[in-house]
Amino acid sequence: MNNTSIPTQQITIALDAMGGDHGPVVTVPAALHVLTRQTDISLILVGDQAAIESELNKHGGSINARLRIQHASQVVTMDELPSQALRGKKDSSMRVAINLVKEGTAQACVSAGNTGALMATARFVLKTLSGIDRPAICTALPTITGHCHVLDLGANVDSAAEHLFEFAVMGSVLVSAVDNKTHPTVGLLNIGAEEIKGNEQVKQAALLLQNSGLNYIGFVEGDGIYLGHADVIVCDGFVGNVMLKTTEGVAKMISHFMKQEFQRSWLRKLSALIAMPVLKAFRKRVDPRAYNGASLLGLKGIVIKSHGGADSYAFGKAILEARREVIKNVPEQISASLEQMLMKRKVV
Repeated sequence: MNNTSIPTQQITIALDAMGGDHGPVVTVPAALHVLTRQTDISLILVGDQAAIESELNKHGGSINARLRIQHASQVVTMDELPSQALRGKKDSSMRVAINLVKEGTAQACVSAGNTGALMATARFVLKTLSGIDRPAICTALPTITGHCHVLDLGANVDSAAEHLFEFAVMGSVLVSAVDNKTHPTVGLLNIGAEEIKGNEQVKQAALLLQNSGLNYIGFVEGDGIYLGHADVIVCDGFVGNVMLKTTEGVAKMISHFMKQEFQRSWLRKLSALIAMPVLKAFRKRVDPRAYNGASLLGLKGIVIKSHGGADSYAFGKAILEARREVIKNVPEQISASLEQMLMKRKVV
């Protein structure tokens, strides 16, 4: 699989500064922090100019050669219908940021805004790559062996076998590019590892993947995601989103129970102090903020979705994910790989 990257150069990323639960309060300090760490990045803060400038002043930031503001008069709210955002918010910070990618002014867009509106707008403005019927949302999750990438996480609630095949190709290319893995393993999420298990769409997808040229290893059960059974886990958006939200809930429950137990007596509070280095190390390994930045794969451009409730550290991670995908030419690699595999299937 082609894993070439573009030469190191100045990378321009458009940020939807108004998106998410916190808007400029998070996006502006995140932008300033990233600029101090990565000298090859230029950022465009898209949104209400007065609000952005106010936040810049609070953090001692200013407009310069690597940071500028693109005013946008509207904001897409987190509960807005995608159709309403697409038709009625043509000057939203989200739409303008994506337009900058379309125009070539920016090479990627990052937004913490409404997921449905972001996907709908990005698909409308940027269009999908040739051979891709449906874009997918992909993100990294921690495993006992490092991390894996899972898709789709909610863009498509009802996917056919052909769509799952496309997701597998896109996920494999992404992991090959950003993790420098030549032949990442690919698994289909299923209710069992045996060939006889699963619904028809999963079984049909398995047949497509067996002769695809991907490093397909077969079915993977839910626990295999975190046990590191595959580098790429493929599922439809309904299953993927339920899995992701369930994982977030379990993580919060474990954190809640641990705090409760350590607060039960003075002896347990003391033991908590003794165990603090271990607890901090554990928290760092599973910190969801470190994995923030989901890729909207299959588009003719790079769009990264940050968690709506992300803090500045997490939003910064999403910006860095956009940088990696620009450097690795991810959309071009997906297009080339899919074309090769489709040609191979025609020959067969």
